[in-house]
Amino acid sequence: MTWWIKACLNGARRPDEHPAVPLTPAQLATAAAATAAAGAAAVHVHPRDGDGLETLDAGAVGAAVTAIRAAVPGMPVGVSTGLWIAAGDPDRRSTEVGRWATLPPSARPDFASVNLSEPGFAELATVLRAAGIAVEAGVWSVADALALGRASVLRVLVEIIDAPAENAVAEADAVLAALDAANSSAPRLLHGENSACWALIRHAARLGLPTRIGLEDVLTAPDGTSVNDNAHLVRLAALEQLRV
Repeated sequence: MTWWIKACLNGARRPDEHPAVPLTPAQLATAAAATAAAGAAAVHVHPRDGDGLETLDAGAVGAAVTAIRAAVPGMPVGVSTGLWIAAGDPDRRSTEVGRWATLPPSARPDFASVNLSEPGFAELATVLRAAGIAVEAGVWSVADALALGRASVLRVLVEIIDAPAENAVAEADAVLAALDAANSSAPRLLHGENSACWALIRHAARLGLPTRIGLEDVLTAPDGTSVNDNAHLVRLAALEQLRV
């Protein structure tokens, strides 16, 4: 059995960190198609502007989503709303994301991630829903989980950030327990980054939870060797799940 895997294609990574990091709409589309062929069920991307910088600009978001949908019809496409992309300004972020409603439905993301730890979660969730875009809640801690409570979201991203591998599973279990305590019934996805990534891929499999993998989260295989690209990571994640 394999579990649902979302491919996170680029994040804030730069090509000097890994040559296969996709930036342009065409590159994102090619990477998305390759991950779909490798078994990914959805993609999460950080659209870029003409200088390769992360952006919330409606034109850039629409171009990325349109290219991916053309390459992989039917694959759900999600984007980031990380507050850093708007230079830490929640009002600017809401304004820019609000312009996504002007995009044709075919160019709008299916979902967008919104981090509980960043100011303006509730306001931005309202803006996204008004545009017909589902909300993924990024939950990084027990405090985030309790703050989310019973909010209605597409799914909860249990994201263990900056944790050493040896602590990652315990931290994830604490967040999952807090979601239970808060009576959150939203579907959950569990993942980590860098050294904690692979331990949490395996833990998600043990718990029967969806997970995610891609160059946003990690640049190496479970044995520490380099990977070729996002599709390579998806294949490795599927193998890790089967070994659990």
